[in-house]
Amino acid sequence: MKADPSVQLRLLDLQALDTRLTQLAHAEKTLPQIAEAEQARSALTAVSDDLVRAQTHLSDVQREVTRADADVQMVRDRAARDQARLDSGQGTAKDLTALQHELASLARRQDELEEIELEVMERAEEAQTAVARLSAEQGTATARAATLEQARDAALADLDAERAKVEQPRAGIVAEIDDALIALYERIRANSGIGAAALVQGRCSGCQLQLNPVDLSRIAAAAADEVLRCEECNRILVRTPA
Repeated sequence: MKADPSVQLRLLDLQALDTRLTQLAHAEKTLPQIAEAEQARSALTAVSDDLVRAQTHLSDVQREVTRADADVQMVRDRAARDQARLDSGQGTAKDLTALQHELASLARRQDELEEIELEVMERAEEAQTAVARLSAEQGTATARAATLEQARDAALADLDAERAKVEQPRAGIVAEIDDALIALYERIRANSGIGAAALVQGRCSGCQLQLNPVDLSRIAAAAADEVLRCEECNRILVRTPA
């Protein structure tokens, strides 16, 4: 394959752009801000799930408090009615004695229910504390996720801007190079990442290997417009001005 030496040199300019584009693509995939934002979002999801569970538990306990309050109030109302009947003195002695026994039984029952009510109220207070704590943690996690996602978006925007800047001259360089040479360059680059490398002081800058004397003699004898290949890595080998 033949190509003007100046055209071959443009392959190195093209390779420099493509190398930088490859670096930018790698940087985008490994951007630390992406992992940080994902971790923050996962942490927010976790604390939000915990908050939902805590709120559900609080709602359940609050219903228990309501039932316990109702049970205590029902016993109190019954005792109040019995006490009123006893205080009125109406009824037989047997009835009044029965009322006294029932009042004693209701008092014991009220004590039991009030203990249950107190225990449930303590659990409700603990549940409210948990909800308050998790609500605060959710707020902190939300703010952190938002901050890290903004940092991620800003970093990605910077990479996009640089990519656009690097890509802008690429089409013009490609237009200066023969279609056959471009096709060869792209085919090699697709396999190895580098399609063209400079020959610098007898060394291929693609594979970084020193060429042997036989290959160097062959290159020295080749016409200036001949497209050369590195015998070691098979990349297009571009001779540069001394």
